[in-house]
Amino acid sequence: MIKKGLVIYEPKGRAGEYAPLAVNLYRGCGHGCTYCYAPGAIFVDPKDFTKAEPRPNIIERLKKDAPKAAGAEGNVLLCFTCDPYQPINEIHHLTRQAIQILHANGFNVTILTKGGARAEQDFDLLRTGDEFATTLTFLDEAKSRKWEPYAALPYQRIGALAIAHGLGIRTWVSLEPVIEPTETLEIIKETHTFVDLFKVGKLNYHELEKTIDWHKFLHDCIATLEQYGCQYYIKKDLRRYQ
Repeated sequence: MIKKGLVIYEPKGRAGEYAPLAVNLYRGCGHGCTYCYAPGAIFVDPKDFTKAEPRPNIIERLKKDAPKAAGAEGNVLLCFTCDPYQPINEIHHLTRQAIQILHANGFNVTILTKGGARAEQDFDLLRTGDEFATTLTFLDEAKSRKWEPYAALPYQRIGALAIAHGLGIRTWVSLEPVIEPTETLEIIKETHTFVDLFKVGKLNYHELEKTIDWHKFLHDCIATLEQYGCQYYIKKDLRRYQ
């Protein structure tokens, strides 16, 4: 159990299905994803949310708090309400410092990013027990630009996954949100040889949610995953359509 008030925390609800522990290094995210839940979660206007900045004294706080959290089980995820490899990280390099601090205090890390090649700069730090993950919604670049205007393009994210896997780093993909089911199935076919785990969740809080046959998608998705012998986790909000 993590004490309240520490920058390392235990995610709850849907986030808790992805990681037992997490820390957020930035306030906001410059990727501008139109489906992002984070502005609502932290009560920030979506337009202001894209004006990302480091959380105040986050590295000093992490140095202080990591020893207090030592012994807590599970990887620490970077990050839930921001992206550890959004463009601003090229200026502040908080993610590299955070990985080093967490490792020094006995934690393994899970990186979850849409930063693509920007994440590769820290692959030299990742070790056995660490994980590298990315969110994939589309293979089609034009569609990705529409929904995730400033995130790395799909081929860049996929390339980073392949490199990480080749280095022996455990990889996984977040197939959430599912915006076009056919695209999601194609992503599985395209990436299954270098992805160790797929985590699948539906689209929420968007008008398109009601236009998708989630029962059919779930059936097709599981069939595709099992066809390729993939390890997978179906999130609770999608599992209820079985």
